Amino acid sequence: MHCCVCDITLLLAALAALLIILLLIVAHVTAKKMPNLHRLEEEKYFTDSKGKTEPFPSIHDPPTKDLSVVVPSYNEEERLPVMMDEAMEYLEQRQKKQPSFSYEVIVVDDGSRDKTTEVALRYCKKYSSDKVRVLTLKKNRGKGGAVRMGVLVARGKLILMADADGATKFADIKNVEVGLEKLKPWPEKMAISCGSRAHLEKESIAQRSVFRTFLMYGFHFLVWFLCVRSVRDTQCGFKLLTREAATRTFSALHVDRWAFDVELLYIAQCLNIPVTEVAVNWTEIEGSKLVPFWSWLQMGRDLLFIRMRYLTGAWKIDTSGKLN
Repeated sequence: MHCCVCDITLLLAALAALLIILLLIVAHVTAKKMPNLHRLEEEKYFTDSKGKTEPFPSIHDPPTKDLSVVVPSYNEEERLPVMMDEAMEYLEQRQKKQPSFSYEVIVVDDGSRDKTTEVALRYCKKYSSDKVRVLTLKKNRGKGGAVRMGVLVARGKLILMADADGATKFADIKNVEVGLEKLKPWPEKMAISCGSRAHLEKESIAQRSVFRTFLMYGFHFLVWFLCVRSVRDTQCGFKLLTREAATRTFSALHVDRWAFDVELLYIAQCLNIPVTEVAVNWTEIEGSKLVPFWSWLQMGRDLLFIRMRYLTGAWKIDTSGKLN
């Protein structure tokens, strides 16, 4: 009987090892070796407030603004105006109080099928294309791909990622700015401050079903076990990066979908870029594009593949300039 149990245990261990090897092979073979930084010709230009076409700048150019706000948007014609009204009111008021402060908002339409671009262009006409620019992607890339395309044309010394649903109060940019300041001196001018909803976890658990709570804890465990251990809430869409940190991380980013935040922070972790987590106010807004079960399943797969692809060398990070 004892030998039989040992044989079964050894068989299961062998099968598990075989499964891991197969997953590593699949992850390696199916990986696109280079980040998708390609833009179609039309995506290299924006329309100014007078209807004239102008070329976007590059993240590799010297900064000309204090702050760039990148807003990934997919079918957001209804929710975008609320977020934009709040953001523009805050930014305009800040500029009045601090005339030297300069900013831009880049709305990235991620291949929407509705009037997201038209809605965003209204703000361009109202505030000028120097303050609001619209990047319309011809095909849907996913949230990570949309954020990356926006970051790569940003002009700011600091770059803020902000979701189009306005779930995070825009005024909480002060919180993530303070968090970034506390990381000084920034090594090679690189640092990241992440907005976090971790302090709201107990309240959210009380409102969630047991199944959704199980999925949430399972995802958090996978993030901690496979990729990132220094940030509790990797998925909050409110992150502030220095221009140098954004250039380094987004140029190396492969994941285009929901798990891109995890890879972003994993890259930062590998490069020893300082990262902090700061509490922000957050409200769940109706109209989420996440389908609970399937989205969590996709993110779980992406997490596993992120780790495996870096482990097997399918994806590589240039650590020649790694911070000590």
